[in-house]
Amino acid sequence: MANKDPGGFLQQLRQIAARMSSGPRGAGLGMKLLIGAGALAYGVKEATYTVEGGQRAIVFNRIGGMQMDTVLAEGLHFRIPWFQYPIIYDIRARPRKISSLTGSKDLQMVNLTLRVLSRPLASNLPTLYQQLGQDYDERVLPSIVNEVLKSVVAKFNASQLITQRAQVSLLIRRELFERAKDFNIILDDVAITELSFSREYTAAVEAKQVAQQEAQRAQFYVEKAKQDQRQKIIQAEGEAQAAKMLGEAVTKNPGYLKLRKIRAAQNIAKTVRNAHRTAVFFFICQEPAQIKE
Repeated sequence: MANKDPGGFLQQLRQIAARMSSGPRGAGLGMKLLIGAGALAYGVKEATYTVEGGQRAIVFNRIGGMQMDTVLAEGLHFRIPWFQYPIIYDIRARPRKISSLTGSKDLQMVNLTLRVLSRPLASNLPTLYQQLGQDYDERVLPSIVNEVLKSVVAKFNASQLITQRAQVSLLIRRELFERAKDFNIILDDVAITELSFSREYTAAVEAKQVAQQEAQRAQFYVEKAKQDQRQKIIQAEGEAQAAKMLGEAVTKNPGYLKLRKIRAAQNIAKTVRNAHRTAVFFFICQEPAQIKE
């Protein structure tokens, strides 16, 4: 902000001019010109100011007060020294983390942390300055965030805050956007960065999960036992049916049993013959090695 009291500087220049007037005429004239140039440079400096990139300026007039219809963009601007002075606002989005401890629908304590990107509404900066000043975010954001979090979290049970986190985040964002508009503040983004519960509730949830896992394991063993029992029943029924069919075949055709005996004898003879061939082949392969020794 520019110097509001240039009178002191001008008074110093007058004192220097008065002291130099007692000297030679030429020296006094040169000094007066030098002092005049200095006063002019100081006046130009006090009458101009620069609004940097990402900023806006509003103007306060000592006579008329805040100029409500004036919001100055980036660049070089002029003012009337002492009567007018600029108030600079940074309109770029700034991140801020806000934590709140609140209760859920089933009376569980929940600790939530939000990351909020906020910036002032540039077109309403004069009103924002009159109502909240330049530290608007310190005055407004913590209170409206706590208010909205308590309102939204109270609609959900603790378990729903986890399973329906996307919906919870959407409701918080929507309500915060509307509340911030009432104070000429724009929220570019709102995100839940932390959601935690009390130690007691966390321990209860873990115990419940362990119990569910044990129940699922027991159910698996029960189903496996039932499946094994069904397989044994089916196998026994198959063997009984085979025995029954064999008995009926023998009763109807006595030669069927003799045929089964003949086939069994053939299989045994085939097995013995294959075993004998294997033994002879092994002996033949081993004999040259013994002769060589």
